Amino acid sequence: MTARAGPIGPPPEAGVELLSIDRKPGAATIALVDLDVDAEALKRYASWLDIAERERATRFRNDRDRNRFIARRGQLRELLGRDLGIAPGALRLAEDGYGKPMLLDAPELSFNLSHSNGRALIATARGMAIGCDIEWRNPELACPKVAKRLFAPAEYEELIALPAEQWTAGFYNCWTRKEAYVKALGLGLSYPLDAFTVSIVPGKPARFTSDEKGWAMTSFEPAPGFQAALVTRAGPSPAR
Repeated sequence: MTARAGPIGPPPEAGVELLSIDRKPGAATIALVDLDVDAEALKRYASWLDIAERERATRFRNDRDRNRFIARRGQLRELLGRDLGIAPGALRLAEDGYGKPMLLDAPELSFNLSHSNGRALIATARGMAIGCDIEWRNPELACPKVAKRLFAPAEYEELIALPAEQWTAGFYNCWTRKEAYVKALGLGLSYPLDAFTVSIVPGKPARFTSDEKGWAMTSFEPAPGFQAALVTRAGPSPAR
């Protein structure tokens, strides 16, 4: 597994260690991993997958997509296994009714995974709800039609008011922050993206602009051309 560290933007919220592999109770840890791995690594990762993961892998028609799925699941297992002192292949992973991943034998360790364009972000924490999102800043996707359909009206108005050169950055600020929050809630697509609002202006602090009490948000560039966000809350996600 490869992890990258170094200056990546504004200082994180308290308790958040960006792109760190240091395990500390009460802190979130994020690892950025490459999904295009060599044949030896891919074989090792594939050997750790359970029956359900192997079945999912067979559904990919494209070799690249199938190999990237194996690489991200294998590296997720490697990271979690290292944290728990358990062999990666011995971990029992499952999903709840909303599709949120969980560890059957260590529910106190929360984790989340997001992937885009050959990279994956893996976030872990103990005693906290956690959600992360990474997106490659594709300017073709960052269009007004998509923004108006997915974002809250106030966010859309703020976005279209940005200078043209800040549009793409603002779009992905909004996208990643909202996705990270919904994933931290653990409610999947049942919770609409326009039910809450976030800050979007490039260079300004990442925060909720609606009343989402108790949640912390961090936004950063994990690698050139990518935007990411992490949302955490002490304790389990509250019922909405």
